[in-house]
Amino acid sequence: YRNFGTKLWNAARFAEMNECKPVAGFDPTSPIQTVNKWIVTETARARLAHDEALAGYRFNDAAGGLYQFVWGKVCDWYLEFSKPILQGTDAVAKAETEQTLRWVLDQCLILLHPIIPFITEELWGLADNRTNMLAHADWPTCAAADLIDADADREMNWVIALIENTRSARAQSHVPAGAKVPLLVTGLDAKGQSAWDNNHVLIQRLARIESLTAVDTFPKGCVTIPMEGGTFGLPLADL
Repeated sequence: YRNFGTKLWNAARFAEMNECKPVAGFDPTSPIQTVNKWIVTETARARLAHDEALAGYRFNDAAGGLYQFVWGKVCDWYLEFSKPILQGTDAVAKAETEQTLRWVLDQCLILLHPIIPFITEELWGLADNRTNMLAHADWPTCAAADLIDADADREMNWVIALIENTRSARAQSHVPAGAKVPLLVTGLDAKGQSAWDNNHVLIQRLARIESLTAVDTFPKGCVTIPMEGGTFGLPLADL
């Protein structure tokens, strides 16, 4: 678990470098950015599963669930999704993301503290605006079920699936990792179009996509990527 400790430390350093400071009384139901609603939803689900595991004395499930959530959802996806917003010019979205990111990391530290007390206490103390030690912090009491946003969850999971499937198609076709390629689409429904419009900056950045073009049929040499509500294609014949 050394690598996990390093991952957690780097996430805290990322928050510090982006001036994500704890905000007293932050309301996790207040974010309006879809990506922030999504990570609040994932945090709520992780806490529900964690509390259930602890209540059943399944400490291995409690630890394993937090491991998967912190590494897979927070570090691998949310931190990457937050970078364009934190580096952008929209002051309102930036402030919201800073507060949400800090809240999410604090929830991670609180839930992880009984399992890995030393590194979590250290990271808790390094953040500004602390009035107490992590060992004295309250266990989360907000109703986790009330924080789940089904629409944001559906949209961001669609975005993640598109990025993962595009990366997989690129890897299988031996496309150079740094190369930006065009993306074609056919039969995209309204929900898929809305998900693309709302998150195209994230998708293009993380999947290394140059542009999206709607077509009636795919050309020869095009690798298809079936998705819910439409089919995407990577025209790789000339690469």
